[in-house]
Amino acid sequence: MSMPDFSSQFDASIDTGLEWLSDNGEFVFDAVNAVLNGIYEGVLWCVAYPPHYVVAIVMAWIGWRLAGVRFAILAGLALLFCDLIGLWPETVSTLALVLTATVLALVVAIPLGVIAGLAPAFDRVVDPCLDLIQTMPPYIYLLPAIALLGYGPATALLATFIVALPPALRLTSLGIRMTPKEFIELGEASGVTGIQMFFKIRLPFALPSIMAGVNQSLMMAFGMVVIAGIVGSGGLGEAIYGSIRTLDIAKSINAAIAIVILTMILDRLAQSAAQARVRASK
Repeated sequence: MSMPDFSSQFDASIDTGLEWLSDNGEFVFDAVNAVLNGIYEGVLWCVAYPPHYVVAIVMAWIGWRLAGVRFAILAGLALLFCDLIGLWPETVSTLALVLTATVLALVVAIPLGVIAGLAPAFDRVVDPCLDLIQTMPPYIYLLPAIALLGYGPATALLATFIVALPPALRLTSLGIRMTPKEFIELGEASGVTGIQMFFKIRLPFALPSIMAGVNQSLMMAFGMVVIAGIVGSGGLGEAIYGSIRTLDIAKSINAAIAIVILTMILDRLAQSAAQARVRASK
């Protein structure tokens, strides 16, 4: 069999597989689409319903509690700037997408990371899968998602979920494995149960690594949400994609500034929350 024949047959088999999944699993993908859209719409309502200045004040208050007065003032003014440049709806839409995808990824990644950290055999199975996910170009996940879920926020959420999953899972597993042996031996000698060993010894040592994974997942989600604008996800990613098609340089720069503002605010909040959590566990 020549190379072109093999390539054609391989491509045809992939297309046939996607068609089979779409035809036979339509009810499943429709349900997934409805659930993801429902979750996203709920989160979007929470951040889009209040006036922009209320959201800015709330974020500033959270920033004050976690990172200090200076950051709170800058964060509040930066969010108000997003409204001044006419991109507030897109900004809160992007915020909702990132928060939804990141939380869904963490709900799956952290428990799996704990299992991988405690079970080396499971870790050996998961690790190559994470390598594959992280080495593939991020936009590649949009193609099968479009074929199975169509265009819209659900497709963006699924692709962003996949991209945001590996950092949290890897760093959670690493944190669990980093527990010093002498502390484990001390716990065993003290007669603690497995659950007590996890919550009182393993988890406090793993917490800095877990929180670093949360932060990394958040940053990966931001990068993917921008790319996902191509599938009609809404938000700043779609604004950038639309401005590229129409060569609207000013709007693309404004949208990029808004993305930078959101990224810096959430990154600083996540770091400050992680530091506070680690201090509280000591």
